[in-house]
Amino acid sequence: MPDAALLVPNWNGGQRLARLLCSARRQTCSFAEILVVDNGSSDGSPEEAERRGARVLRLEANLGFARAVNAGLKHVSAPWLAIVNNDVELAADWLERLFEACRQSDVWFATGRLYSAERDGRLDGTFDTLCRGACAWRAGAGRPDSPVFAQQRRIRLASFTATLLRTDLFNKVGELDEEFESYIEDLDFFLRCARLGFEGMYVPAAVAWHEGSGTLGRWHPEVVRRIARNQLWIVAKHYPKGWVWRLGWPILVAQSLWGLVALRHGAGRAYFKGKLEGLARYREIRKRHTPPSSNFARLLYASELELLDLQRRLGFDWYWKLYFALT
Repeated sequence: MPDAALLVPNWNGGQRLARLLCSARRQTCSFAEILVVDNGSSDGSPEEAERRGARVLRLEANLGFARAVNAGLKHVSAPWLAIVNNDVELAADWLERLFEACRQSDVWFATGRLYSAERDGRLDGTFDTLCRGACAWRAGAGRPDSPVFAQQRRIRLASFTATLLRTDLFNKVGELDEEFESYIEDLDFFLRCARLGFEGMYVPAAVAWHEGSGTLGRWHPEVVRRIARNQLWIVAKHYPKGWVWRLGWPILVAQSLWGLVALRHGAGRAYFKGKLEGLARYREIRKRHTPPSSNFARLLYASELELLDLQRRLGFDWYWKLYFALT
């Protein structure tokens, strides 16, 4: 089996981090090294990680997920790298299953089937899909497990919740965009991969359990603010010239509906704050990035069609039912 390092960004991970490290040590295919990149934790989790045999890279403050990963990249040498959130627990054969799927030379990353940490049979998610309106859907999130997600398949978009990658991919595509801080930084990274033709594999046999937004909470104002801001920066970095005329309506619909969801969860103010921050730097970010060629439009439409097909087969969430009805 190839050598793989495990990189875990951490901030006050507590017992969640301890569970992850225990599951990492139980792997049927051992990690060559385990590196915890700590964002200035104050709960003793870095010391606990060291007691459990992990190497800890201490950062001076909570600099965000993207900076933690980039800092960790400079301290690992294995040809494969697993990036895993601190609130994940891995099945014993998780790494082995992903390695089996990565034997093909044109598979650059792989991700598996994530279940809810509550062990109630619900999915936390699988691979990612993106609609034309710049809103992503982690396929299967919140749904009961389904035969739809039992088949291995090629994918373009994944999540850094629990993913194995060829370390060389970062040399070819670049590191994570630290301006995104946390949330959607993985979407930005895998869009860059897709634009350059690097594909991955969804491996349902590679199972893990995820608590989900274990650090702050799924609808914490800081989470909503960053997602709302970063959605606009995805458009700034990746959408082609003339997107306003071709994609303006789907973007308006998707972002407005997501705002209603945030409002429903008491995070309306954070949503508007994030959008204002995104708009304030939109032109600056747009100028720094060359608009993609027409292949990105094809990629975007293909991802939305994949999302639509999955929603039809599983039954529509109200958000996506409204989005597709309006667009």
